[in-house]
Amino acid sequence: MTETPTPRLQHFPIAWFAMIMGLGGLTLAWNRAEALLGLPLALSPYLLVLTTLLFALLGLAYALKVIKYRAAAAMEWNHPVKMSFLPTFSIALIILSIGWLPVSESYSRLLWTLGTVLHLLLTLHIMTQWIHQTKFEIVHLNPAWFIPVVGNILVPLAGVQHAPAEVSWFFFSIGIVFWPVLLASIFYRVIFHGSLPERLLPTLFILIAPPAVGFLSYLRLTGEVDAFARILYFSGLFFTLLLLSQAAWFMRIKFFLSWWAYSFPLAAITIATLAMYHHSGTPLFLVLSGVLLGVTSAVIAGLFVRTAIAVARREICLQE
Repeated sequence: MTETPTPRLQHFPIAWFAMIMGLGGLTLAWNRAEALLGLPLALSPYLLVLTTLLFALLGLAYALKVIKYRAAAAMEWNHPVKMSFLPTFSIALIILSIGWLPVSESYSRLLWTLGTVLHLLLTLHIMTQWIHQTKFEIVHLNPAWFIPVVGNILVPLAGVQHAPAEVSWFFFSIGIVFWPVLLASIFYRVIFHGSLPERLLPTLFILIAPPAVGFLSYLRLTGEVDAFARILYFSGLFFTLLLLSQAAWFMRIKFFLSWWAYSFPLAAITIATLAMYHHSGTPLFLVLSGVLLGVTSAVIAGLFVRTAIAVARREICLQE
């Protein structure tokens, strides 16, 4: 007698919203490149519409999961690894608010307000779990733990236009203080407690995001590339080189939805490099930003196609 398979919606993971982070980051990268370099081809408006529509579709699917399979959703929210992906939803809102800012300030403010308030609540909830729960072990620690806390660094990118500067400094401070704490913990885990499981190896690319986004937010708050800004940027650039030098290793990994962890960090360092070129005028940053934009675009296009194939083959949203 064969076991009846459970509905796929029941296993629809919150990690789907990492796709929105990646596509949203690519949208911002192309928007920045078009404005700064005067590119004749304007891809960012189409990418913005695509990202927004996908967010609405994924949001509807996840809402149906919460309504129909509340226990499965609650289990995900309390899982020692999966709970770190919960804030991908609030971060997606914040990224969309940045993308829509040049188009509609009022719509951007609405998205930013919703995303920021929700992200603060999720940060408080998850950190409370970290402090008081006894279910966490060192093997549960992985770079996705950056998402809840360090995601706060994104807030100033649109926040300086939607709220008093002190609000943006508040969120920036949360992320920038906890970034080195989590960074040290994650390096301790991977050095002394074995490599990450194959499914979570792509999350190593998240190491790029905190310094890269931190650089962009700091630049938005201060308006200048000072010594601290350079430390943030070059830290992000080093992590990028470190991980790209291991590309052959990552290409051997079986496809998981976690592959989308490649996308947003690469987009973030691309935007940061474009900003460095804008402020310094150094040709090296222009060349580097062009290379990174090409790599990021190719990676995300490949992720999109590979995800579509996995959906067609019914390889995603399965019981683990």
